Amino acid sequence: MNYNNRIFRAVSNDEHGAVDDSVRFHYRQKGNLLSATYQGGTIREGHLLGTVAEDGSLHFLYHQVHQDGTLHSGECWSKPEELADGRLRMHETWQWTNGQAGKSVLEEVIEESGG
Repeated sequence: MNYNNRIFRAVSNDEHGAVDDSVRFHYRQKGNLLSATYQGGTIREGHLLGTVAEDGSLHFLYHQVHQDGTLHSGECWSKPEELADGRLRMHETWQWTNGQAGKSVLEEVIEESGG
């Protein structure tokens, strides 16, 4: 599984989650090292860093600055599902550093090139 240059957006999130469908995650991958930047909605800027397992599942840490200047961080475990159209859906279980936990679902966004 290769996540390099893939873009994801949230399609569902628990009440303690901070992302909505306006947030875009831009993934990069080198070997089994995964990184991403993200922003949108209440998130001014965020980063994640982690690893890709042989089965394509992800384990990463994330940190973000919200529009109001507050800092948040946590840990996430994510499992991929391939959709009928070839895009990926990621099933995530996460926990904030403060202990609140939840689940979310991200889906790959296929951006149309302008023409």
